[in-house]
Amino acid sequence: MFNGPEIWIIILLVVVLFGGSRLPKIARNLGKAQSELKKGLAEGIADAQKSDTPKTDTPKSDTK
Repeated sequence: MFNGPEIWIIILLVVVLFGGSRLPKIARNLGKAQSELKKGLAEGIADAQKSDTPKTDTPKSDTK
């Protein structure tokens, strides 16, 4: 996709635009966002699996 010189140019532009002191903060925020996304996806999958299982806790009445 990108060759070696292109990657270095992109890295240089990012450092110039954001500054060296802000890059760790940006990386930390991206890491937090990624972990929140994974957590949300796991919760969504768990909820979807719960709703797919049939409910068996309702008592059956055999009144005739």
